[in-house]
Amino acid sequence: MRLQDKVAIITGAANGIGLEAARVFTDEGAHVILADFDETTGNQRVNEFEAEGRNVSFIQVNVADCSSVDQLMATVEEQYGCIDILINNAGITRDAMLSKMTPDQFQQVIDVNLTGVFHCTQAALPLMSAQGHGKVIVTSSVSGAYGNPGQTNYAAAKAGVLGMMKTWAKELGRKGINVNAVAPGFTETSMVEGVPDKILSQLTEQVPLQRLAKPRDIANAYLFLASSESDYIHGHVLHVDGGIVM
Repeated sequence: MRLQDKVAIITGAANGIGLEAARVFTDEGAHVILADFDETTGNQRVNEFEAEGRNVSFIQVNVADCSSVDQLMATVEEQYGCIDILINNAGITRDAMLSKMTPDQFQQVIDVNLTGVFHCTQAALPLMSAQGHGKVIVTSSVSGAYGNPGQTNYAAAKAGVLGMMKTWAKELGRKGINVNAVAPGFTETSMVEGVPDKILSQLTEQVPLQRLAKPRDIANAYLFLASSESDYIHGHVLHVDGGIVM
């Protein structure tokens, strides 16, 4: 198994891409900490996974809150003694055109999608540094690469995580910590459920592979970057977008 006995924290793991990543990682032998703000759904996922024989636990966290993140990492260190993999997957949207976006809509997305990644990675760093290894994966987006109407906040955050990732790659490689990013395209999750069919059709037409991504497509990219197969890949942005950016 590619992640046998590895300890992996996946933020935003109660639903969507994070949930699918937890399935993929446990299939490959990892113990996965489902870290999510939604305590009710998170505990429900643990029950479902344990019924399937998967090795998981849930810890409630608000990634936008530094003290909450510090408690997450302290609990993982106390219970497991290591953090092999950190998947910074948690994200929200508060879409609006620039003329109508409120300061709160902008700031909420920055707090979770950008500052939350900073909090989690910084808090995991002492243990990863002490153990001399680790895999850190941040989740960007094609929106962060080329922008998207109605997503000033989201595109800014997803572009920002790429800048942080490249900086961390230069700082942390000597400590044995690989840092990379995955940039998903439009993916079939709850984030696109409210998008009108006409708009989804237009989006699909822009993709050379003529379909939206499935959560498993993104989870498989996380798996590759978390495994030993990617040990010499560092500071890289892996686009999983059906060719929409090339």
